[in-house]
Amino acid sequence: MGNVMFFALNVMTAAILLLCAEALAQPAGPASDRALAREIFKELVEIQSTATEGTARAAQALGARLTAAGFPKDDVRILGPDAKTQNLVVRFRGRDAGASAVLLMAHLDVVPARREDWSVDPWTFLERDGWFYGRGTNDNKAGAAMLVASFISLKRQGWQPGRDLIALLTGDEETSQNGIKWMLAEHRQMIDAGIALNTDAGGVRTKGGAPVFFEVQASEKIYADYQLEATDAGGHSSLVRPENPIYALAAALNRIGEHQFPLHVGDATRIFLERSSHTETGQTAIDMRAVAAVPPDRAAAARLSRSPSYNAQLRTTCVATRVEAGHANNALPQLARAVVNCRILPGVSGADVERVLRELAGDKVKVTVLEPPVSSPPSPVAPALLSRLEQLVGRHWPKLPVIPTMIAAASDGMYTRSAGIPTYGVSALEEDPEDVRSHGKDERVAIEAFYKATQFWLDLMRTFGDAAQ
Repeated sequence: MGNVMFFALNVMTAAILLLCAEALAQPAGPASDRALAREIFKELVEIQSTATEGTARAAQALGARLTAAGFPKDDVRILGPDAKTQNLVVRFRGRDAGASAVLLMAHLDVVPARREDWSVDPWTFLERDGWFYGRGTNDNKAGAAMLVASFISLKRQGWQPGRDLIALLTGDEETSQNGIKWMLAEHRQMIDAGIALNTDAGGVRTKGGAPVFFEVQASEKIYADYQLEATDAGGHSSLVRPENPIYALAAALNRIGEHQFPLHVGDATRIFLERSSHTETGQTAIDMRAVAAVPPDRAAAARLSRSPSYNAQLRTTCVATRVEAGHANNALPQLARAVVNCRILPGVSGADVERVLRELAGDKVKVTVLEPPVSSPPSPVAPALLSRLEQLVGRHWPKLPVIPTMIAAASDGMYTRSAGIPTYGVSALEEDPEDVRSHGKDERVAIEAFYKATQFWLDLMRTFGDAAQ
C-alpha cells in the first residue's frame, strides 16, 4: 500500500511540475487575445497614415471593428479638424455615470518612410526573428492596437468598468498635434477625465535584453520649432558675391550646433537619476548620484552628457532638422532656409531660448517662430498612484522598479497636462535606449513584448476602471 501511495504521489508531483512548466512556457495572454491584437496591429501598420495620407482610413477601420464588437455607434466617434486629421474617440461606459472617467491615449499617424531607406518594406507588416517590423510598430500603432484590442476583448468577456473608460486615438501627433488641440478646444466634454494614461510614452527600459525598470512618464520637454532664413538678390553663379545666403545660414547653424544650453536639474530629473542609479554600475551610477545632489556635480554632468539620452534629461537642446536652399545649379542662391527644433526643459523660459537662438543666428538671418512652446507642467506622482502602479507592474514584471521620468520627446500628453488632466505615459513596451528606431530605419517592436504589453493594458483597464481617483 505504501509503494502504491508513493508511486501515486510521484505521478501527481510530476503532473504538477509538468503543468507548472507548461504555464511558464505559455506566451503572454490567451491565444484569442494575441490573435486579435496581431490582426489589428497588422491592419494598422499597413495603412499609410502619414501627414500626406491622413488618419481617416485608420480611424474608420478601427471604428468598424469596435461597432462590430458591440459598442454603440453613438459611443464610437470619428471626428477631427479637417478631412485628413481624423481622431477616433470610443467610450466604454461604466456603471457609475457620475464618476470621473479615465482617458486612454494613442495616436494613429506616423512619420513618412521610404522603401529605399529601409532593408524591408516599411508598409508591410513583417514578422521576423522575434520582431514585428513596419513603420509605426513602435510609434505608436502598437499602442493604438493594444487599446482597441483590449476594449474588444473586455467587451467580449462581458466586463463593465465601474467608471467610463475613454480611448482617444488622435491624428496629427507627429506634426502640429492639431488632433488633440482641436479635441480639447472643440469637444473637451467628450474626452474630459480625472486621469489620462498614454501608450505613447513610458514603458519598460531594457539593457542587454533584460528589463531594468518601468518608466512612468510624468512630464516631458516642451516642443518648439523655429525657422531660420537668409536672403539675397542672387545672380549668375560666375559672378560670386560675398552675400551668399547659404554661407550666412550655415554659419548660424554652426553657432547653434556648438552652443550648449545650461545644466538644469529639476525635481523630476533628480528623482529619475536617484532611483535609476541603482540599476547602473561603475562610474555611470556614481555620476548619476552626483548630478542628483544639490548642487549637481558639473564634472559628473559633463560625463553623463556624452550620452544623448542623459544629455536630453539635463538641458534644453536645439538642433537643425531641415535645410533647403537655392533654385538652380548655375545661379547664386536667393534663399536659404532651415528649421531648428528645440526641446525645452520644464521650468526653463521659452522666451529665453528664443532670445538665445536669435543671438546665435546673427543679424543676417531672420528667425520666425513656427511652433511656439506650450507650457506643460509635470503631473504629480502621488504615493497612492505610484503604489497602485507598482502593484500592477509587479504582476507582470516581478520586482521591477517603477521610476517616474521625463521624456525628451513630445506627445499629446503635453496638451492634456496643459488642460489640467494629469497624464502619465505607461506604454509597457520593452525598449533598449541604445536601439530606438522610432522615426528611423527598420522600426520594430519585439513580438513577445507587444503581447505582454497588451496583457498589461488589459489589466490596467480593469484596475483603473474599477478604482476611485
